[in-house]
Amino acid sequence: MAKTKTTYTGQDITDFINSYVDNEQKKTDSYQLIDLLKKWSDSEPKMWGPSIIGFGNYHYKYASGHEGDAPVLAFSPRKAALTLYVYSDTEKSKTLLTDLGKFKMSKACIYVKKLADINTDILREICIESIKYISEHHECSCRVKN
Repeated sequence: MAKTKTTYTGQDITDFINSYVDNEQKKTDSYQLIDLLKKWSDSEPKMWGPSIIGFGNYHYKYASGHEGDAPVLAFSPRKAALTLYVYSDTEKSKTLLTDLGKFKMSKACIYVKKLADINTDILREICIESIKYISEHHECSCRVKN
């Protein structure tokens, strides 16, 4: 079985942002996201893999037998967009997306060009819903914050 690449690395987050992010707006947004996700998750930020900033952790196990650990909430300041790993596929989350703002979506990732394009109050609700979902379905360090 393949080894998971997205694991806790211990890399310094400030060093990562300063060396990886070459756009000042994306740097500002990254530090703002760190503050928000830290507050909402009640967890300190940590580097996962080479470019993901994660908050909290949980253990997952699929029916296939594949298992591992992942951050509860996370983001990556990629060149094309900020990639937000904060979404759980629940009815409430689907409803909240309608008011989030300007973004693109894959199965589990939300992509935004800049934080000003989205409603951070709605993002908070999506994050809270995701924390709730993960805490109900996995062993995790998370707890729902109101």
